[in-house]
Amino acid sequence: MSLDLDGLALAPELADVMQRLSIVGARLQRLIARNGIDQDLAAARGTNAGGDGQKALDVMADAAYMEALKGSAVAFYASEEEDEILTLGPGTLALAVDPLDGSSNIDVNVSIGTIFSIFPAADTAEASFLRPAREQIAGGYMIFGPQCALVVTFGDGVHHWILDPDTGRFERQPDFAPIPKDTSEFAINASNKRHWPAPIRAYVDDLIAGEEGPRGRNFNMRWIASLVAETHRILRRGGVFLYPGDSRKGYERGRLRHVYECAPIAFVIEQAGGRATDGVHPILDQAPDSLHARTPFVFGTAPKVKRIAHYYDSPEVAAAMPDEHLMP
Repeated sequence: MSLDLDGLALAPELADVMQRLSIVGARLQRLIARNGIDQDLAAARGTNAGGDGQKALDVMADAAYMEALKGSAVAFYASEEEDEILTLGPGTLALAVDPLDGSSNIDVNVSIGTIFSIFPAADTAEASFLRPAREQIAGGYMIFGPQCALVVTFGDGVHHWILDPDTGRFERQPDFAPIPKDTSEFAINASNKRHWPAPIRAYVDDLIAGEEGPRGRNFNMRWIASLVAETHRILRRGGVFLYPGDSRKGYERGRLRHVYECAPIAFVIEQAGGRATDGVHPILDQAPDSLHARTPFVFGTAPKVKRIAHYYDSPEVAAAMPDEHLMP
């Protein structure tokens, strides 16, 4: 077995799926480390169902996960790289996956990853995924970087493994502690400011104003353009991530997909004591209306995400609200 699951009371079918995912993850980590030696993993390979450009590694990762899950308990396989849900065989589970998150960073040696979500299979393929995200039984990601790490929740905290490159085995680490509440970091693509809705512009303006602004302190901005890397940082250090919808054509609901990206990350974040919303409403309470539906996404330290929701009512009141009023 490549994944240490000791101490976790998982159903055998779910444990088997996790082992299969980890085997593919270890293979991808090695493949990524050899990018440019064996082949160009960032080479263009067309577009996916959502109209995003595909890289060679996107296609390879999708094929690897699909093949590995054949013969498992996964009946329905939904991938960001596939137009439709694929039926792999009889089974009790449905798995959604973004096989390679952050593929625009492949050729610049920045952390990228895989994001996945597991539901109990419903009567039909579509019903297995077009349901409230709170019905997930597992959600998480693998991050391919200086370390290859697997982060997953089964609804009882956030578990963490690191790949030992010498043995090819994912070794269990201490579970993640609650997301730090006191932090001065936020992540957003500031180049799109002119397109943002007014509440988001007001929130970011107040942060940038620093000590002279209504928040009375200085903040630092981060932007990696890799959702797994942003999530991993926030789990470790706190902060908030924002990818709002904006006024550009095709960006009205942002660019992140509910099923493949936002639902599993929201599950992880809430299990770590944080919050994840579309700006106002919790992601986990929502059901997408289509397989590749997009949603605005705000997640991170709970008080910061709550404050952002208040900006949609009154920026002036939200900016002046004491932190203690936003605590759980």
